Amino acid sequence: MNGWGVFSTLRVFDGVLFAFERHYARMKRDAALLHVPFAMSAAELKKTLLSLVNANRAFNATLRVAVVRNQGGAFEGPNINREADLIAFTADLADWGHGVQLTYVPNGRFGACRFAGAKITSWAQNLTWNEEAHHRGFDEVILLNEHGHVSECTSANVFALHGNQVSTPPLATSGCLPGITRAVLLEELTSSEFTFGERELTPADLASSDQVFITSTTRDLLPVLSVDGKSLRQNPPALDRMREQFRAFRAAYVASHAHKKEMLA
Repeated sequence: MNGWGVFSTLRVFDGVLFAFERHYARMKRDAALLHVPFAMSAAELKKTLLSLVNANRAFNATLRVAVVRNQGGAFEGPNINREADLIAFTADLADWGHGVQLTYVPNGRFGACRFAGAKITSWAQNLTWNEEAHHRGFDEVILLNEHGHVSECTSANVFALHGNQVSTPPLATSGCLPGITRAVLLEELTSSEFTFGERELTPADLASSDQVFITSTTRDLLPVLSVDGKSLRQNPPALDRMREQFRAFRAAYVASHAHKKEMLA
């Protein structure tokens, strides 16, 4: 009832939990920040989630996992002995289309908040913004922080391409979530063509960019076609090359963890 928990959304690719270590580390960090008991080791959680993948035959799917705190607060249910519950389920992959049309939400994130960037199960604000956007004919929203700078979407990070520089809002000040796909682009992709980094972005920066795209575990790299009805410049060849680099990294990760699929036989 309190939404006192943390969660993550993973991509199951050929029976492999892509970037599992990153998801686990983020959940452990957020759980400590929010005082959510999280005793499972990485190996224990991975084994449990793989058993779910096997049971559901969800070898190419989306997997949502949450750790929810049971005790504490004014309205605690009776006779609950477990400090926390692990909840997980799989779902089919979504078709996000060829691009998204977004709208701005002022003051949607507070970058100075102690809990900014934590992926928590109290998600009602994001769902409300998303629903309102859909009613107005948009696919998603771009949340601005208290300074009017770009933070993130409700469930995706934002990137902008200027020349060969690919920029995304900084974790320290923007209030955005440290997305896993975001981290892979910043930390793992090495390219002589593109330079990935953090910097503050404004709506004017997005309007002047060569390509705006959003990233998430379920979307990979998805172009932003327009914001508030104003079309943005598109650079499909550049975005395709970034996609290829990301997918090559994912393929290498899956190949290196392929032996884990034996657990699913």
